[in-house]
Amino acid sequence: MECVATTRKWGNSLGITLPKELVEQAHIKENEEVKVFILRKNQTGERLFGMLKGKMRGSGQEIKDMIRKELHHD
Repeated sequence: MECVATTRKWGNSLGITLPKELVEQAHIKENEEVKVFILRKNQTGERLFGMLKGKMRGSGQEIKDMIRKELHHD
């Protein structure tokens, strides 16, 4: 699932609010741990994978498959 969220100051931290529709669709409960994948709105996949170059082993396709698996892991 994917949504666009805006960061907001929350004490000494930053927080995001998840839209109600996403929370309901994903059945997210209060105090449940969730995995967050950060991708700036203007950041392209090419730039993202460029940052990973040399830091991950495997072909580009293998890396994309691994990320997809992590993003869709229940």
